Formats: sequence, C-alpha cells, structure tokens
Amino acid sequence: MESDPVSVTGSLRPRPLFSIRQWIVTEAPPSALETEMKKKKSKFPYVVAVLGLVVVVAMAWVKRDHFNPVGPGSPAPEFYAMDREGDRVGLSDFEDHVVLLNVWATWCPPCVEEMPSMQRLYEELEDENFEIVAVSVDAQRGQRDPAGNPGGNVWAFADDLGLTFPILHDPEQRIQRIYQTTGVPESFVIGRDGIIYRKVSGEAQWDAPQYVDFIRRLLEG
Repeated sequence: MESDPVSVTGSLRPRPLFSIRQWIVTEAPPSALETEMKKKKSKFPYVVAVLGLVVVVAMAWVKRDHFNPVGPGSPAPEFYAMDREGDRVGLSDFEDHVVLLNVWATWCPPCVEEMPSMQRLYEELEDENFEIVAVSVDAQRGQRDPAGNPGGNVWAFADDLGLTFPILHDPEQRIQRIYQTTGVPESFVIGRDGIIYRKVSGEAQWDAPQYVDFIRRLLEG
C-alpha cells in the first residue's frame, strides 16, 4: 500500500486540497441586456432634465400675462364685468375714449372718500369723449371674498352717492388679477390709443387741477 509523502524530517506534508486556479474567479463579460440597461440609466438624468424644461416653458406660456407688468406705458388689458342690468361690459365698449378705470369696493373707506371727486370730474368732462368706469370687486351680497370682506349692495351704494358714471360689478375679482392690483382703490388713466398713461394706488382727489389738466391733454392729443 502506498504511504503518504513524508518530509525529510519525517513529518507529513499537507496535501493541497485545491489548486490555485480554483481560487481565481473570472468575471464573465456583460450580457447584451446588461449593456442596454446601463445605457438607459446613463440617459435617464438627461431625459428628466428635458422633461423639466418642457414643464417650465409650458407654465411660463400659460401664465405669460403675469410676467408683463400692467402700468404706465403698457397696453390696457381687456376685461369684462357686469352692469346693473346684468349685461357684460368690457373696456372695448369705451373705444376712442379717454378712460379713468377705477377698481374699488363698498367696504373700502378710501374708495368712499374719493367717489364724490370722481363724480365732479365726470360732470366736468363728460361731453369730451371721457369716461369713468368704476369696477367693484365686492363679493355677492351675503357672501365674503377670499380676504373675508363682506359683499355689499353695489347699486344701492352708487345711488346713495348720486354716481352717474358707469358702475360695474366683478365679484370674482378677475380685474384685480388682470390689472395686477395690490389693493383698493387703484385707478388707471387710459388714452384713446389703449395705452395706460397713469396709475394711482390709493385715494385721489380726481377733480384736482393736476388730474383735470392731465386728462384734458390726453383728450386733445
């Protein structure tokens, strides 16, 4: 019977259980599917960036009007509101007129204070292609607007003050978004060419010489 190998010192020599080649793991080349998956992963950040850019451009297009400030030198945007009879009236109905557009509310003390001066201005210039259009942003009667202000009786308010210029009602407050107002009252003097020539935030004495002369110059221009 064959004996185990013995060293020169007489001790047993250990048998190698595995050859060194068995410890070497060779990595297989990536499959076609793995290669394709890596390519898709590498493209994913670019796809996300492009989609994000598309969304930003689309939102800017939808809200493009908000990026154009409404003020002196800019065209007066069209708007619509309801008159006493429930008919829809817009800025285009006053074409070829110099228009004082006033945004107001019955619950606004400065609005109440300036209305008589607007009536006096209207009476002085009403025969000269001049028009005052006062748009109330009151909520409907018995309701409140988003800021919690109560709705008022717009027509009774106008009658009590003896106002004879056009009064309109916009309970949805669209005109405030269109004209980018920050409160009430806010007023815009619009020329016959549809351009805004002056914006006034807050109460004004509209029959003061400075405003009368300014509007006359627009009428004569």
